[in-house]
Amino acid sequence: MFTTLAPLSPDLTADERLDAIREAYNEDRSQMTLMLAHKLRVPEVDILRALEGDTARELDGSRWEEIIRAFEPLDKVTVIVSNGATTIEVFGQFGKFFNKDGFLNIRTDSLDMHIRGWELASVFAFRKPSHLDKHESLSFQFFDKRGSAAFKVFINFGGNDPSAEQKESYDTLIEKFAK
Repeated sequence: MFTTLAPLSPDLTADERLDAIREAYNEDRSQMTLMLAHKLRVPEVDILRALEGDTARELDGSRWEEIIRAFEPLDKVTVIVSNGATTIEVFGQFGKFFNKDGFLNIRTDSLDMHIRGWELASVFAFRKPSHLDKHESLSFQFFDKRGSAAFKVFINFGGNDPSAEQKESYDTLIEKFAK
């Protein structure tokens, strides 16, 4: 079972809450934000919002589909989807997009996703040391209306720091889709 810290006090001001989240994150900047959110008993999106301007940058969530389509030229990426019981990691390439019945579908040989855009509420670019090996990881993280991660797209995931080309692609996407 997860170790649970005391939840953040409801008596904290908004600024005190952000400070408390940042302090907990800074204890180990490689920790998984999912785990930190669980420990603090806050929605995971609150962790990234607290890190805005440091390691997180909120993007224009209304452009979620454009952002996803912009992943196609990145070659293969790691996509992580978690729910209350399971986490799955897939290494694949975005592409072969089509819309049907309100879903954005991705159907490549290596990635099969069906995204319910009406459930998405926010998107962040997030860079931090990997919890696996401390190498810098670059990701785009999509959150639902409850503040839970819908899915995360990692340009690089463990093993190596991002290449100069990966950093350039990442920075270009942030600039293009900045809020």
